[in-house]
Amino acid sequence: MTAEALDAVATKPARAKTSSIKRPAWEEEPTPAGKVGKGILLTFLVLAVAFPMWCVVVTSLSSRKTIDQAGGLVVIPRGFDPGAYVTIFSGGQVARAVWVSLIVAFGGTAISLTTTVLAAYGLSRPGSLFHRPLLFLFLLTYLIYPGLVTKYLVVTQLVHWKNSLWALMVPSAVNAFNLIVIRAFFMNVPAELLDSARIDGAGEFRILTRIMLPLSKAVIAVVGLFYAVGYWNIYFDAVLYIDDNNLQPIQRLLQGYILAGLSPQVGMSGSFSVMPPTLAVKMAVVVVAIIPPMLAYPFVQRHFTKGVITGAIKG
Repeated sequence: MTAEALDAVATKPARAKTSSIKRPAWEEEPTPAGKVGKGILLTFLVLAVAFPMWCVVVTSLSSRKTIDQAGGLVVIPRGFDPGAYVTIFSGGQVARAVWVSLIVAFGGTAISLTTTVLAAYGLSRPGSLFHRPLLFLFLLTYLIYPGLVTKYLVVTQLVHWKNSLWALMVPSAVNAFNLIVIRAFFMNVPAELLDSARIDGAGEFRILTRIMLPLSKAVIAVVGLFYAVGYWNIYFDAVLYIDDNNLQPIQRLLQGYILAGLSPQVGMSGSFSVMPPTLAVKMAVVVVAIIPPMLAYPFVQRHFTKGVITGAIKG
């Protein structure tokens, strides 16, 4: 038997064994029916999200006559009337609520990122003071919620933050899950890099600001977006701690307008002698509440996959 024949006999079982191994289902090439099914499902999901948004936007830009003809939300636009937006931004409670929500979103995100990054860096150093007890306390808050009554008594009786924006920003400053994600990323940074920085005379604060933070832009951007959206959508804390109408965030107003059926308290612009329809004003407030997160997501979209996967806990 020639050498070529021997090689063919030796490699045949191996090839047969390799071909018998099946790949996981998610690695297989989708069938034509599967592709069509995915396309139909994705189209349905997009329409389920886009159609209500379309109705809200069109209604907010419709006149009283168009809304009366439609009997409620407008699907097909007939004309263009920006009176609702001019009215809510000409002063009044809605304009104040937008400013309050912006202050809470920017201020709360800054406080949360600062405290979370500092805590994550400290807990990522094995030799830090009280490393294990502090880590256990953070994980305990993630697993066991201390209770609403305890939080309410601390905010109102201990620190006296009733009717204060601090009550909307500080109590929820650190999220245990976000802290664990950033800590996991910090622990994946090579120790040799940090040791070389210490040999050059860098302290812990300089290592954090000059090495850790530039390397962790993606994960911090994703966590910062989570914090910002959470603060922008804050509602229940405002119900508990804010009684002053001048300090109500936009989501608290939406609850009153949409669910409780209250009429928006808005200012009147000199260019509009007739008050816009109440439904158009309500839908305009909904659009204003949705726009900031929609504008923020595209800037952080490219960091989602890298930030979440890089900062994830690997088994």
